[in-house]
Amino acid sequence: MCGFVVFASHGADPGSALFSSMRSTLHHRGPDDAVDAQAGPCSFGFQRLAIIDTEGSQQPLRYPPSASGESRWTVVCNGEIYNYRQLRRELADEHGCAFATEGDAEVLAAVLHTWGPAGLDRLRGMFSFAAWDDDEKMLHAGRDPFGIKPLFYAHSDAGLWIASEKKALMSVVDKRHLDLPALSYYLTLQYVPEPHTMHHGVRRLEAGERLVYRPSGEVQVHSWTLPKFQPASQVPADPDALITEIRDVLRDSVRAHLVADVPVGAFLSSGIDSTAVVALAREVKPDIQTFTVGFEATGFSEIEHAAATAEELGVRHVATMVSDQDVLDALPTIAWHLDDPVADPALIPLFFLARTTARNVTVALSGEGADELFGGYEIYREPASLEAVGRLPTRVQGGLKALSRVIPDGVKGKSFLDRATTPIEQRYFGNARIFSAAEKAVLMRQAAAPHTDITAAVYALAEDLDDVATMQMIDMRTWLPGDILTKADRMSMAHSLELRVPFLDHRVFDVAARVPTQMKLPKGSRTTKLALRRALENVVPASVVNRRKIGFPTPTRLWLRGPIGEWAADLLDRSQAGDLLNLGVAQRLLAEHRRGDADHARKLWTVVMFCLWHDIFVTGDSYRDVRHTGFSVPPARLPAVGRTTPVTDAAGIGRPSPMLAAEVGERFGGARVRGS
Repeated sequence: MCGFVVFASHGADPGSALFSSMRSTLHHRGPDDAVDAQAGPCSFGFQRLAIIDTEGSQQPLRYPPSASGESRWTVVCNGEIYNYRQLRRELADEHGCAFATEGDAEVLAAVLHTWGPAGLDRLRGMFSFAAWDDDEKMLHAGRDPFGIKPLFYAHSDAGLWIASEKKALMSVVDKRHLDLPALSYYLTLQYVPEPHTMHHGVRRLEAGERLVYRPSGEVQVHSWTLPKFQPASQVPADPDALITEIRDVLRDSVRAHLVADVPVGAFLSSGIDSTAVVALAREVKPDIQTFTVGFEATGFSEIEHAAATAEELGVRHVATMVSDQDVLDALPTIAWHLDDPVADPALIPLFFLARTTARNVTVALSGEGADELFGGYEIYREPASLEAVGRLPTRVQGGLKALSRVIPDGVKGKSFLDRATTPIEQRYFGNARIFSAAEKAVLMRQAAAPHTDITAAVYALAEDLDDVATMQMIDMRTWLPGDILTKADRMSMAHSLELRVPFLDHRVFDVAARVPTQMKLPKGSRTTKLALRRALENVVPASVVNRRKIGFPTPTRLWLRGPIGEWAADLLDRSQAGDLLNLGVAQRLLAEHRRGDADHARKLWTVVMFCLWHDIFVTGDSYRDVRHTGFSVPPARLPAVGRTTPVTDAAGIGRPSPMLAAEVGERFGGARVRGS
């Protein structure tokens, strides 16, 4: 697990000081080693978190290995290739490939060398990479099928920048040139959907995409894989065979995800997903250590359930209790790590959970992806509940739609009629639904962008699927990479912890994609992801099999009525985001919420997290609260993305105080930097 920065130049020199400072911004992703290197017109900066072949496999990696140092490929990779040993044997035995390390990054290089980009289909893992091909004078980059590992890029007159996190690119980006549609999407979805970022000059490579770039040329982006649900139309004649297949492929995936040369642990909540991962991991690693988190507020802790599950499984367990003051102290750092605002409150317990876990192990397994793959969200029941209205004649549906418009808000039945008479393409855009179009028209200073801009392409892909599989496709292509995996990656990497997600494995998906809807969400029952639960009946404790999904509950509503609400009021008062949002609207909502007149927690949290992000990444007002190097870089000497003149200030985010600079020097003074 690592972080990297790459600059493919066509004549401009980034300068060693600037480039090294950009790379060191990613120190948290890889504190074990730091390397700057050159290959042709490309500068490579790499921060390593050593997981496999810890004494070798330094990156950037040259391939094929050569005593002279002259090699075709120069590669950096963030992530893990779980089938690297099998691929290594095949490449050596059948293609004569030589290897100088025992790691997986060199196997990725050999795959590119032997099979080209088509070889990406052979990889089982989570990854983002960049690779310079010196024969073809071309830079390649790519991302895993589910978008587990991030990749950002920015193209300017000087060349192409690629980085594992956006903050590494802030010194070459116009910090005030924002992507206004991205803000509109965020206010609806609570995250910025790919390929957008909140800054106009930076894009994200999407899940399953690869990038090709020749210096002085255009950036070309291609989709190299696109997982798609293809559920069987009927329950198979032998459903138990499918249940067994699910259990077997999950067991195989968990075993593959345990490969490491460092200690491995696991997150454990009260639900079936993380419990399944722990139970299957225990079969291979009986001494696996588990971790959970809870809040001091009554009713917002899973510690008791998780501890009981750990005891039943016979595994060691560590629990972390988080106070309101802990949250208040950490919020600026959390926002800095996110790169773009994410208003999912669940990322806060995840931050503290990862911090405790990283003090004990270097790698952790988690249960992300199970709900998207196996049908775990309650909202997936909506098509069945609306089915009767959908069968009515169009004329009747039109009348019901008109009726729903005149029924006052809050009256029982209005929401049902509106949803039942709205096509799914307009009705469903994911799990989070924060501000409506009408509400955004009041809140935003500019015209809002419709959410259908993001979902239309996915609906086109899913036109032959039933409504439940279609909703799963929407979530897998938007919500999963934009929210779930973004917070998982950033909050774990904030503490140099590698987080692995065994459910998001292409072999697991191949089985999950075939599960018929009736075996995910049986009619007449409140059970979700039934097939998965049946597959795990003899794996997890009986008390967990049918337990209702909770996730890590977060007391946002209570926070905003206490000291965190006071902090939020002050933030809204002094925020310079008023040219983008009518903050008076948010201030009125906060006043109502703090009085107890209404519950506006989700809307308020969305605005507050944006204002905090704006303070850090646009105006720089909150930089004093962020203990990282990302805000102290030398002046850029390259044409910046979105600018016509060179950048003249530092990162454009603010400079740390001398005290912070001293802290930074102490923290990073021991990093080993090797030239090439």
